[in-house]
Amino acid sequence: MSLELTYHGHSAWHVAVGDTTLLIDPFFDNAHTDLDPAAVETPDYVLLTHGHADHIGHAEHFSDATLVATPEIVSYAQAELGFDEAVGGIGMNLGGTVECGDAFVSMVRADHTNGINTDHEYEGGMPAGFVIGDAEPASDSDATSFYHAGDTSLMSEMQDVIGPYLDPDAAAVPIGDHFTMGPWQAAVAVEWLGVDHAFPMHYDTFPPIEVDTDEWVSEIEASDGDAAAHVLDGEESVVIE
Repeated sequence: MSLELTYHGHSAWHVAVGDTTLLIDPFFDNAHTDLDPAAVETPDYVLLTHGHADHIGHAEHFSDATLVATPEIVSYAQAELGFDEAVGGIGMNLGGTVECGDAFVSMVRADHTNGINTDHEYEGGMPAGFVIGDAEPASDSDATSFYHAGDTSLMSEMQDVIGPYLDPDAAAVPIGDHFTMGPWQAAVAVEWLGVDHAFPMHYDTFPPIEVDTDEWVSEIEASDGDAAAHVLDGEESVVIE
């Protein structure tokens, strides 16, 4: 089964797996999109990697969807963002895989922080990334899958676990530096993951993370990996098979 990926800028991605739609980190206040989040069709699932404002973003506009996040962020979203407890949220944690319609979502580690900036005390749990595929990960799985790295530094988990065992076909990695990896480390991450397709994210939204994507592409091409580097315009889509 193929996966259709649409980039909304910053770290926001729409993923379609069969008849199931998933929206990751729906923050639309960025230079790569003109979309009004209020006009965006509600997906089946909203996935949040962590609690920072540029990732929770406009999640409240999609409160009719089923939320997938750490239990702490699910509780926060139900208390503060209008997500209905009756609809249910899927509170999961690192290492787990849950079935979401036609998709399987695995939560993996991200090396970052996870504060929630509100007037109340909320814990966000661990920051995370997601591997989204059309089959459950297993030793004999032939899944087609996409890795959203969340906000992270370069970490050995990519080389030791995510690449060899979850085996994603495509990856979106932060390249903006300052708060996450920069272009060179993001290229190393792509090489370690062994993916066929790589996409940059989390760049140009704020002055500290303004970077030249050509630098990242050059690092990818100079690496020992085989990934094709794709720099998407906002609202551009690709299909991974």
